[in-house]
Amino acid sequence: MRLLYVHERIGALGGAEVNILATAQALRKRGHTLGLAHGGRHGRDEPEWREAFPYRIALDESAGTRGIGLALAQFEPDVIYLNKFSNPDVLALLADCGTPVIRMVHDHDLYCMRSYKYHVLTRRICKRAASLYCVFPCGANVARGRKGGFALRWVSYFAKRREIAVNKRFHRMVVASDYMREELLRNGFDSGRIEIHASVPRPIQFVEAPSFSRRNLIVYSGQIIRGKGVDVLLESLARVKSPFECIILGDGNLRADCERLCTRLGLDDRLQFAGFVPQAKVAEYYRDASLAVMSSLWPEPFGAAGLEAMRCGLPVVAFDAGAIREWLVDGVCGFLVPWKDRDAFAAKVDTLLQDKALARRLGQRGRDLADERFSFDAYISGLESLFIRTGAPAEAVAALS
Repeated sequence: MRLLYVHERIGALGGAEVNILATAQALRKRGHTLGLAHGGRHGRDEPEWREAFPYRIALDESAGTRGIGLALAQFEPDVIYLNKFSNPDVLALLADCGTPVIRMVHDHDLYCMRSYKYHVLTRRICKRAASLYCVFPCGANVARGRKGGFALRWVSYFAKRREIAVNKRFHRMVVASDYMREELLRNGFDSGRIEIHASVPRPIQFVEAPSFSRRNLIVYSGQIIRGKGVDVLLESLARVKSPFECIILGDGNLRADCERLCTRLGLDDRLQFAGFVPQAKVAEYYRDASLAVMSSLWPEPFGAAGLEAMRCGLPVVAFDAGAIREWLVDGVCGFLVPWKDRDAFAAKVDTLLQDKALARRLGQRGRDLADERFSFDAYISGLESLFIRTGAPAEAVAALS
C-alpha cells in the first residue's frame, strides 16, 4: 500500500515522533511505500526519517493546503495516516479529499485547549469534555507563547470546536489505550470509528537481565517538561533513605529549573542530567540499573517509556496518571503510586532498592507481561490490517478474510 503520513514536524522530539518513526520503519520492511507531509524540522535523527520516508514534502504555514494538495497528486496514497497536525485548512482539505484518513491521537491536543489536560496551577487532571468551561473558569483560551518565556497567545474555543468537528469526519480514530478511547467518547466521537492499537515501543536488542548492582541506579527516560513531573520526581528522590544514583535521560524547557531544584535539594552528587539520548541507546543505561521511574502528572495517553523499561526487565515506579495503570500492574511488575504522593513514591523506590530479589522478580514479571500483552509485531500487524481494511478495494479485503 501507499501510506502518506502527515505530521507537524520531521525529526525526533517526543513519544509521538518515536512512534511515527518506529511504525514507518516496520511498515516499510513489510513492503509498503511511505511518504511524509510535514511541518517544521526538529533536526534530531533526521537521516533516519529521510530513509524511512523516501517521499517527503514540507507544509509551511503559508502554503499548507497547496503542499498537501501537491502531495496527494504526486504520491497518490491509498490511505492518509494523520498524526499531530492542527492547521484547519489542511484538516478540512483532508476530510474532503476522497482518500481515507486515519487519525492517530497521540495526546490531548485535539480536545484540550491547553493540550496537557490538567489545571495550569495545581496540575490536577481534568475530566471534562471540551466546553465553555475551558474558557471560564479554566482560562485555557490564554496560553503561554510557543517560544516560552512570558509571551502569551490566544487560543480560540470556536476554532477548537471546528477542529473536533472536522476530526469526527475521518474514517477512523486510533488511540493507544482505553483511557484515550474514553476521552474521545466524552467529546462526542462515534464509538464505531475508534480503534485501540497500543503504541508499544520497538523492541530493544537487550537480552540479559539488568545487573541490579549495589550502585542502586535509577533511570528516568523522557522529556523534561512540566507535565512529566520531573520536579516532583526530584522532590520524591530527596525523601529516599537508601543510597542511590539517578540518571535523567531527556531534555526540555524545564531542564534548567530542575537542575537548580536538584542543587537546592542536595542531590547534585547523586543525580545526573544526561540530555537527549537516541532511543537505540537508552537500553545501555538499563543494563546497570535497579529500577525505572515515571513521574508523569499529566494523564499519560499510554506511557511507552515505562513499558520500554519493563520490557528490558526493570520494575517501574510511577504515579497513577492516565493510561499507565493499563500496563503497570501494581505489585506485579512495579508499583503504581497515588498521584503526586511524594512520600509514597519514595517509599516504593526504597522498597526496590533494599530488596533486590523482589526487584528482580517484578522485573521478570514485567518482561513476561510486556512480551505477552504488548508485542510490537502484533501492534504493527494491527495497524497494517486497519490500513488494508480502510484503503484497499472491498474485493481485496474480502480475499484476506
